[in-house]
Amino acid sequence: MKHILSALVENKPGVLSRVTGLISRRGFNIESLAVGPTEDATKSRVTAIVNADEVAYEQITKQLHKLISVYKISDLTNDNAIERELVLFKVAASPERRGEVVEVSNIFRAKIVDVGKNSLTIEATGDEAKLKGLEDLFRAYGIKEIVRTGKIAMSRNAKE
Repeated sequence: MKHILSALVENKPGVLSRVTGLISRRGFNIESLAVGPTEDATKSRVTAIVNADEVAYEQITKQLHKLISVYKISDLTNDNAIERELVLFKVAASPERRGEVVEVSNIFRAKIVDVGKNSLTIEATGDEAKLKGLEDLFRAYGIKEIVRTGKIAMSRNAKE
């Protein structure tokens, strides 16, 4: 099962290496990883997608809690969480078909960020299903290159 692990950690060199090393040493692959500073400059948020069963995932989180540089760990897998990812698509688009690619982009609220002689680069954000749908449509035109960020997630504040 895929788990969305969100860890609040110390914003210092080597912390990311210790967190990812702990997960990989136990034989688990990190499918997606996103790291960035938080509203507090002394802390960073690590969001990792890990494929593990419940028992193994619990073991990973218990081991992470033992690291001094880890402040808090959240499992956003079953929460009502907001999840987003950023993708850049470089799509083959001859001048005759460029309008079609722009139209598809607009339907998905994606943005054209670069125009080449025979290609367009499109930026899209959203959940996995939206980005997969957009990718499937762009495949008909020919995708030259795809670059993806890791998934980021945040729990919703349903009580506010």
